[in-house]
Amino acid sequence: MTFVVATKPPDRFEIRESANTPKGPRSRTLASFRELDDSVVEKAQQKAIKAIDAAELRRAARRAGAPVARPTADRAARELIAELGKGRRPDPTLQRMLLHLLQHGRADGATPPPESEAEFGVAEWMAASLEERGKALVDLLLLADALPHGGRKGKPLRFPRLDSSRR
Repeated sequence: MTFVVATKPPDRFEIRESANTPKGPRSRTLASFRELDDSVVEKAQQKAIKAIDAAELRRAARRAGAPVARPTADRAARELIAELGKGRRPDPTLQRMLLHLLQHGRADGATPPPESEAEFGVAEWMAASLEERGKALVDLLLLADALPHGGRKGKPLRFPRLDSSRR
């Protein structure tokens, strides 16, 4: 069972998980926070033994008196609406992607229009922090190092000859 409690400094809260042990019930802290936001929820979900429902966690935080941040998508939508209300418009490419994603969502089976498939490939990375991009780059480099080198260590790469006149 997951629950939220206030801690001694009055503006701090903890997400805790309880479990039965041979010595009786015990609880452990999954995350500490001042305001419950998406990153705190994600951290708690990663540490938890049992699955945590984000909506239920937000309800528990509100019951404990903790401030709960609006979901990231809601904040971004409010900011976009405010900018549009001021007469500012996004780049046409971003506008096309936004309209498509709002109308069709990002379901695994949904395919973006062929003319913008590459654009939709980077949709998840558009707002990624430098830290997230750096971690992804390190992962890619580690993957490249792990690929078999085919016994060519120290030898230059050789590619097959491309000759269209031969069959």
